[in-house]
Amino acid sequence: MARRSQAVSRSLGHVLPVFTAAAGGGVLVDVDGNSFIDFASGIAVTSVGNAAPAVVSAMAAQASLFTHTCFLVTPYEGYVEVCERLNALTPGDHEKRSILLNSGAEAVENAVKIARVHTGRDAVVVFDHAYHGRTNLTMAMTAKHKPYKHGFGPFASEVYRVPMSYPFREPLSGTDAAHRAIDVIQAQVDASNVACVVLEPIQGEGGFVVPAPGFLPAIADWCRANGVVFVADEVQTGFCRTGDWFASEHESVVPDLVVTAKGMAGGLPLGGVTGRAEIMDAVHAGGLGGTFSGNPIACAAALGAIQTMIDLNLPASARHIGDTMLPRLRALQSRVPAIGDVRGRGAMVAIELVRSGTLEPDAALAAAVSKACHAEGLLTLTAGTYNNVLRFLPPLVIPDALLDEGLSILESALQS
Repeated sequence: MARRSQAVSRSLGHVLPVFTAAAGGGVLVDVDGNSFIDFASGIAVTSVGNAAPAVVSAMAAQASLFTHTCFLVTPYEGYVEVCERLNALTPGDHEKRSILLNSGAEAVENAVKIARVHTGRDAVVVFDHAYHGRTNLTMAMTAKHKPYKHGFGPFASEVYRVPMSYPFREPLSGTDAAHRAIDVIQAQVDASNVACVVLEPIQGEGGFVVPAPGFLPAIADWCRANGVVFVADEVQTGFCRTGDWFASEHESVVPDLVVTAKGMAGGLPLGGVTGRAEIMDAVHAGGLGGTFSGNPIACAAALGAIQTMIDLNLPASARHIGDTMLPRLRALQSRVPAIGDVRGRGAMVAIELVRSGTLEPDAALAAAVSKACHAEGLLTLTAGTYNNVLRFLPPLVIPDALLDEGLSILESALQS
């Protein structure tokens, strides 16, 4: 840690003051031999585990052939095959195209670029509590000011924010919440100026906010009726995390563009944009790309990870995790008044902590509970606009016994 403080910028935080030596099977082991049950998955990245055999072998095989050529210089099959997989797996049976990038933020930014060229419009609509990344444009699209935006302005223009469906805090129906958002768009921007609406089907950093049923389809329908590109930011929800391959599928929503990253490549940096062929092909040749985008080793890792998801039926595993966690947390809610809400889908689960009997966020309690979990060997993360949400993202391959033990640690921490 002393070396870290001397060598690494202090602008980078960390959740636990430990250094990982090995990880896998739902457990992290630090350099001192301490073990932690992993309810974080590297922020929804290591869904197939930290060293899935198919991922490791695919990476090793590719590394022995070549590590880089740049797809813009000489293409290679791995990039094409990942795009084929994305085209087949994302919602909808229409003709699709994909591009690969280095991260979720980069993928979001490219989705906006594509939508602007396709529509000839400028405005981007996003939602309260949204998180889309740390680049200049995606900071503008992100709702939470600190730590993501503080001191980094001015931000990109033509980004407009509208109300989200947040059932715990605003018990509107999905349709009513959608109409409220659409009214704001019409009044402040007008549909004729909107290039795209970018929406997380379940919000991630915003606190795992699950919109009321009907909200997502109503927004998508409005986009389709007005020539607006509907972009589903599935960076955190994608690749089996919510019990479907993509969270949009839960309500049979077919986005125009789907943005992916995190869980796609088993821990390697890889993002993607997949969408309707006529939209994806609208950009001029050479308009998109990047030196490292779709790195061959990352592509190999993605192919290994996706095959693991198929072979192990990880959508079913995610549903099983949710079916285990949600009832136990709801039972705990009846005994712990500070748990204002229990929500989530599949293996993307959260509890929102408040001062008992109110909707007032209790960030201090969330931090204290998380710290208590860490002390007992359970790695948890906080989230939410108000820093009062505990979010749980166990790897989709976690054994039942570890999941149960982690929940018992969490229950003890909350009760104490």
